[in-house]
Amino acid sequence: MAKKTQKRLPRRREEFTYRGYTIEQLQQMGASELVPLMPARARRKFNRGLARDHEGLLAKVRAGDEGIRTHLRDMIIMPEMIGKTIEIHNGKEFVAVELQPESVFHYLGEFSLTRRRVSHGTAGIGATRSSKYVPLK
Repeated sequence: MAKKTQKRLPRRREEFTYRGYTIEQLQQMGASELVPLMPARARRKFNRGLARDHEGLLAKVRAGDEGIRTHLRDMIIMPEMIGKTIEIHNGKEFVAVELQPESVFHYLGEFSLTRRRVSHGTAGIGATRSSKYVPLK
């Protein structure tokens, strides 16, 4: 029985859309047009109004500042932030995150993880009772 070989075409990268709108279209929209497209939690946050520090971060992004650092892990990623690199604090250090179109309307904290995988080393000399009798030479 002969096998048929099919030539695979390279996979085309489709342009990202969010609920039928491209990133360029989302960036052209005003806040009142964006609110109905947001998920419920983000929509609630915007309807209640952004805090002063969140407004300040948005102002820095709009001004085109480089090297933006923030502790605001609860800031929602707006379409105008896409393509920017923002350093987000994870509790110990700032992690540089380049915001992709797929991250629109997510929180900044989702991209700067606060916990790491623990990789324990081996026990050293004096760490356990059995290592007490290991010859040093």
